[in-house]
Amino acid sequence: MLENVRRVAVIGAGPAGVATAKHLLAEKYFLVIDVFEQQASTGGVWNYTQCAPSDELSIPQTNPHQPLEEPRWDYSDSADPTTPRPIFVTPMYDRLESNIPHFLMKHSDDPALEDGPLFAGHERVLQYLNSYADDVRHLIKFKTQVYDVRREDDDGQDRWLVCTRDLVSNRVTEKMYDAVAVASGHHYVPMVPDIPGIRNWNQAYPDTITHSKYYRTPDSFTDKKVIVVGNSASGLDIATQIATVCRCPLLNSKRSEAPEFQRQASWKREVAEIAEFLPSSDYPRAVRFNDGQVESDIDAIVFCTGYCYSFPFLSSLQPAPIVTGERVENIYQHLVYTDHPSMAFVGLPYKIVPFRTCEGQAAVVARIWAGRLELPSKSDMRAWEARRIAERGAGKKFHELGKLEDFRYHNEMIDWVLQSKTIDDDRVPPKWNEYEALVRKNIPAIKKAFADQGEARHTVRSVEQLGITLQE
Repeated sequence: MLENVRRVAVIGAGPAGVATAKHLLAEKYFLVIDVFEQQASTGGVWNYTQCAPSDELSIPQTNPHQPLEEPRWDYSDSADPTTPRPIFVTPMYDRLESNIPHFLMKHSDDPALEDGPLFAGHERVLQYLNSYADDVRHLIKFKTQVYDVRREDDDGQDRWLVCTRDLVSNRVTEKMYDAVAVASGHHYVPMVPDIPGIRNWNQAYPDTITHSKYYRTPDSFTDKKVIVVGNSASGLDIATQIATVCRCPLLNSKRSEAPEFQRQASWKREVAEIAEFLPSSDYPRAVRFNDGQVESDIDAIVFCTGYCYSFPFLSSLQPAPIVTGERVENIYQHLVYTDHPSMAFVGLPYKIVPFRTCEGQAAVVARIWAGRLELPSKSDMRAWEARRIAERGAGKKFHELGKLEDFRYHNEMIDWVLQSKTIDDDRVPPKWNEYEALVRKNIPAIKKAFADQGEARHTVRSVEQLGITLQE
């Protein structure tokens, strides 16, 4: 059991960081809880940045060991025009709507997100998250970037020196903590695969290749021949939007099968993975796919291929949590840093219902650090990681919790939480129930029925209004 954890730093005030702060505060045990957020507000990845210069993108981009992101500055705050806001590019785009029904997406203790369309737009989600953070706002140090976290040994006890920079004044602060929760997200370093020929192709046709992080509207794709690489939720949504203006059919290059109703869309043609970017001397803007098919005269390619895990402020930490960027290493239950359990990573899994998943993780971490839950031995924690690698591999699939695995994981986290000794006003997130799991299983069909409503979708508040039958 961890001892003498009284001062805690939380890195990030997005959904994961706010959930962590709330559960730490609920323990009524910690003397110091400091939350560091480099942006000027809560909301994390849900903060919209209007201008997204794609010249920040390297082609290819597979290296997770990137420097800290430098902010751009916004002086348009009418409330205080003398104080600029640091702007960090997020993947939020103009017409983004959640791909999770509001009653699943919301935090378990705040139903306010349900006061709107079944799938909320990004503006509504950000408003909801900002409101949800109000009771921990006093703990948050905004416009403050963590640039280094170093472990120090204090007579056998881990201590963490957290080095921060006030982005407005440039003032540097160093402070010692007993534990650190890394909750800064993983949507900052785009991943663009190193496909043969891509470097030369990008040099020959600059500004043709981009990544979904820099997509905002479909306007720039008007009358163009477009390839969208990837068929995840964001890839399909972006492809759908681009197809309203591009030269159809849009080419959707994918590794895995999309749901049947999405494969039948008339506006797109599904193609294999790109095997090679062909030389400009032999072909006009052409690529070859894995099945041998060649497509030429390509005007734009959007990679919706995800992100690298990257924590530049942990560069001195050993053993390294980041090696390839495909996952976090030396980790137990996608959460606890095995070698030094007074560090935790909240929000690592993907293909999840994120807010509730983070609640379960935060409840576990707060109880471990408050001495109410015990961890297994380090050998048992390493054995869990070895089993996960054997099941899912050591790459990107390691943190993937799709196909209801996120529900099972969350419920296991709550089972763990319930092993702790209770305290007054104990904050215990609920488990997912059978109906919620049934809805989770049917989300693609529900989202399609919602989208098919056109503008009338904004009046749809429930699954029942769509009149569809949920499949077991």
